[in-house]
Amino acid sequence: MTPAQSPLKSTSMFSALSAILSVLLLTATGWFLRHRNLIARERWSGMEDLAYWVLFPAMILYNVGTSDFSVMPVAEISIAVLGTFTILAVICLALQPALKNRLQISGPRFTSIFQGVVRWNGFIAMAIAANSFGEEGVALIAIIMAIMIPAANLLCVFILSVYTGGLVPSPKTLAKELIKNPFIISVTAGGLINVSGGYIPEVIANYLTFLGSAALPIAVLCVGAALDLGALRRPGPALTTALLLRNMLAPAIAASFALALALDAISATIVVLVFSVPSAGASFVLAKKMGGDAKLMAEILTLQTVAAAITIPAWLLVVAYLIG
Repeated sequence: MTPAQSPLKSTSMFSALSAILSVLLLTATGWFLRHRNLIARERWSGMEDLAYWVLFPAMILYNVGTSDFSVMPVAEISIAVLGTFTILAVICLALQPALKNRLQISGPRFTSIFQGVVRWNGFIAMAIAANSFGEEGVALIAIIMAIMIPAANLLCVFILSVYTGGLVPSPKTLAKELIKNPFIISVTAGGLINVSGGYIPEVIANYLTFLGSAALPIAVLCVGAALDLGALRRPGPALTTALLLRNMLAPAIAASFALALALDAISATIVVLVFSVPSAGASFVLAKKMGGDAKLMAEILTLQTVAAAITIPAWLLVVAYLIG
């Protein structure tokens, strides 16, 4: 690392750590508002739907449509993300017999561990990336979403079907679910705009910007509102396994890929960030829908989110140290 690079790296890392603190404060605010019942339970569901179906897609559409991906290592990032995802899935499946025989973890409980390890909370990752790296960070997260959402959804549905004794949905059903995903739609639409020249009329661009600016605070407040801190009083082997694999092992694997592929500091930080954030809130919905252990899934999400207050900054410091 040259002397000229050091201040830039320090500034970028300070920005990332500051962004994490802001996101954690928002999460805590959401928990406080829900815990004190200042905003009724039924209203949080409406805000989650607004962020999921309208606000986040607007932000993704604009940033994917206007970003210059020719200067970004999209291929290398794709390899790092899919490589890490695949290794995590293989590790979970390899551990399943031991978890079942030695720790008496049933099939439905295993599916919650599996989802807790391989899925990621795009709301938190996007919030940190946007606050740290601006439009470039948002664009990179959006591209990773386009890669990971189909892979994670398809694999988790299959694993839930196998280990809960249910039926595997048909390819047609799975395809319909993916096609309806608002993130997939917005990434695809943004990609079409990008390849056609990246022009968005000023009125539409302003409209998308206004919508997108509301996405991150509302989504992160909802993450905090969903936390059940009472779950932390009931630790066990299933919770511990999901925590260690997601918060400790997953970022280490991602960092190894980033180093091996010689990713630049921002790209490496984004890749490690994706595998440092907690699992996705949608994991709980899928567990309830397909016969998984939804209660354990909620506990995993809570513990991972609370622990992430320490592990995310720690892993970003590791990235800053390893990649100059």
